[in-house]
Amino acid sequence: MQVAPSLLAADFLRLEKDVEMLNAASDIIHLDIMDGTFVPNISFGFSIIEAVAKKASVPMDAHFMVVNPEAWVKRCSELGVSMMSFHLEAAGRKTRKILRDIRAHGMKAGLAINPDVPVEKLYPFIGEVDYFLIMSVFAGFGGQKFIYQSLDRVAALKAKLAAKSNTALIEVDGGVNEENAAALQEAGADILVAGSSVFRSPSPAKVIASLRNPR
Repeated sequence: MQVAPSLLAADFLRLEKDVEMLNAASDIIHLDIMDGTFVPNISFGFSIIEAVAKKASVPMDAHFMVVNPEAWVKRCSELGVSMMSFHLEAAGRKTRKILRDIRAHGMKAGLAINPDVPVEKLYPFIGEVDYFLIMSVFAGFGGQKFIYQSLDRVAALKAKLAAKSNTALIEVDGGVNEENAAALQEAGADILVAGSSVFRSPSPAKVIASLRNPR
């Protein structure tokens, strides 16, 4: 599995040091963008992404928890973001157009859903998505406990992808730690997003290595 630590849990007073650590230890840097409307909280915007981009040597993965994700596709591409995901709940009928636009701007397109959205809602987009993001907590807050029913959702999506011979990846975000990483791997997860479990550890690099190869 690949590990994408969420920068939202980093220490913003030492952001450069944390990005350097992620360059050395992680596969991807995960950026959580919140607008205070689609989710209750506000996280950070393009000034932070631009600063991170100047130091990042691993791909940046931007997860948009906003009401109008289509407005930010071009800007993400200009800043060198490699992966951009947004929520099906926010996009509705605009989903396919946004997915096409993300790919047209040279990024991998991701589609996310919250835990209360049936995973079957993702199936019509197989073939149009590079990766699916299964939220294992509700979007908008860090430090939540992992919802274990997410394992069944990941397994169901993995089986559907296999049945269609599709190679889209499955990313899981929320409450991911060393205790559930092996179960997520068994269910079919390809990318683990981890925030608190990485940045609150005295040895973040060791936690990342453990998540990548759980026992």
